[in-house]
Amino acid sequence: MPQLNPPVCLKPLALPEFGEPVVEPQISGEVYQARVAAALQRAAGQGLDALIVYGDREHMANVSYLTGYDPRFEETLLILTPGQKPKLLVGNEGWAYAELAPGSFERVLYQSMSLLGQPRGNSPTLPAILADSGIGAGARLGVAGWKYFDASDGMDASALEIPSYIADCLRRVAGPAGLVSNAGLVSNAGLVSNAGAIFMAPDNGLRTLNEVEQLAVFEFAATHTSQALRRVMFGLRPGMTERDAVRLMQINGLPQSAHPMLSAGQRAFYGLPSPSNRVIDRGDPLSMAYAVWGALNARAGFVVAEASELPAGIQDYVEKLVAPYFSAIVAWYETVGIGVEGGALYEAIHSRIGAPFFGLGLNPGHLIHLDEWLHSPITKDSRIKLASGMALQVDVIPATHSPWFTTNIEDGIALADAGLRAEFAARFPEAWGRIEQRRAFMTDTLGIRLKPEVLPFSNIPAYLPPFLLAPHLAMAVDRA
Repeated sequence: MPQLNPPVCLKPLALPEFGEPVVEPQISGEVYQARVAAALQRAAGQGLDALIVYGDREHMANVSYLTGYDPRFEETLLILTPGQKPKLLVGNEGWAYAELAPGSFERVLYQSMSLLGQPRGNSPTLPAILADSGIGAGARLGVAGWKYFDASDGMDASALEIPSYIADCLRRVAGPAGLVSNAGLVSNAGLVSNAGAIFMAPDNGLRTLNEVEQLAVFEFAATHTSQALRRVMFGLRPGMTERDAVRLMQINGLPQSAHPMLSAGQRAFYGLPSPSNRVIDRGDPLSMAYAVWGALNARAGFVVAEASELPAGIQDYVEKLVAPYFSAIVAWYETVGIGVEGGALYEAIHSRIGAPFFGLGLNPGHLIHLDEWLHSPITKDSRIKLASGMALQVDVIPATHSPWFTTNIEDGIALADAGLRAEFAARFPEAWGRIEQRRAFMTDTLGIRLKPEVLPFSNIPAYLPPFLLAPHLAMAVDRA
């Protein structure tokens, strides 16, 4: 095996029981009010008269961040204007459900957001609602949906990703003299563009830097998603169907940010399929992932107990793929920290497994929030410095396109300076106890040298058993 830095090995390990949450952290109304104020301040700093935030069932993160409301069947629109209470536009089915949201806003029934065939005609038009919010001709508007664009997309600040009927209405209301601009992107008068960067910019977006309450919510989520995968890792047996294996997760109803994924055999090479009734056979490759708001965990390997059971020609699976991969993941963990540039994490991975065989395509890590992928500061030569309050996903997926298949560690962490750590420990002692135990396991058992600001949120922290029928055999650093 080539010399690895750091050197690693496969060895028997005891994965501790870190425990599951009893207390569920909550985001208070005061936090939501502070977020709205911060968003308005950012908008004013961009010269905007109002901020329009769009959401739907799949793209609710920005609206939910500001209000705690997530549409279940419909679209929604949040209108923020200085000096006015935020207006939350909801359809028929969202009207009552929005009462549960802890944020401070005025509900406005806008029935065009309701499903087809449902009652219409008992609500004002969108232009009338905008006028009631003080938005008219010449207004400078910022619009945020779920992504924004720049020149690398072949687009400019005029590109919106929200539904056309809303964008068209905003253009008509603001008029040719209106300016709908993006935070961080320059646009010319008369253009319609979006303000997604206010929330999602990888260096200073409002959702990029999290309050302690939000980090505690993410730890709660990650404990459940990682514990679900742990149950599969230690309960998987040949002869189960893929759906039988997913039942081991004991999915408990937390709102999901992605479909549950588990597949074996040839479908496993694609990573994303939902489980089927296919029977899992000894020797199969297997991939699995489970995601809820604020967390995703994933693992991949072969349904065998030892290398001799692997398909012919790939008995060196650990030496050729898993060991170099795990060594790179260790380097990622030992590099990540406050003030570290995103490019340094990119280099930690690509200097070790950047060869074509490993097939790395996406960023080696990204920011996570209520949506599974918020943005990523981790790109080649990135000068963006990681900061306290960031929630990050360790996410490095080889795509070898070969019989060696893949291997995978996807776990969540947060970065917290001394003050944020002290606040976390004081306000959320149950969660803090799990974090301390995970750090001790990663340091003392796996041999990963973590900086003090790195807070692991996973109950399978960097735990990688390549042979899924031998879950007590896992990778560790071997510096002896």
